[in-house]
Amino acid sequence: MSAPEQSQQNQMGDALELFDDQEQIRDVEARLLKDVERHNYPEASVFAIRLAYEEAVLNGLRHGHKDLPGTPVRVWWSVNERMLKLQVADQGPGFKQDALPDPTSPERLELPHGRGVMLIRCYMTRVSYNESGNEVTMEYDNPELANEGECRG
Repeated sequence: MSAPEQSQQNQMGDALELFDDQEQIRDVEARLLKDVERHNYPEASVFAIRLAYEEAVLNGLRHGHKDLPGTPVRVWWSVNERMLKLQVADQGPGFKQDALPDPTSPERLELPHGRGVMLIRCYMTRVSYNESGNEVTMEYDNPELANEGECRG
């Protein structure tokens, strides 16, 4: 059995290994979104979670594993009616968040890349990285259950 097929057999709650295989990435995305929808998150939330998942997985595969072709990223999530927690980890050297160029600066506006981390921060409720910068933890609070007066930031 190939590594991508083997990693698909993991149980929910265990980290799934994703290779740079679009079909496998989409299959796991479908499982994630099915879990989110089962907990009655609104359509806009499903979009936000899908975007963050795609950006985090692609960043890990393309940037984190730039020098490690064929190396999988690990994806894990838990979801209930109040909150989603999603983690994506690569095996690369990581990065420093404060070293990323500002994608909204005039000299970067026309570039077709460099907005993934910014988009994740904009769409998720909370985002944190481990010390080395090769694992991102994203949390998303269901806005339909948020306390009145709370601001998504």
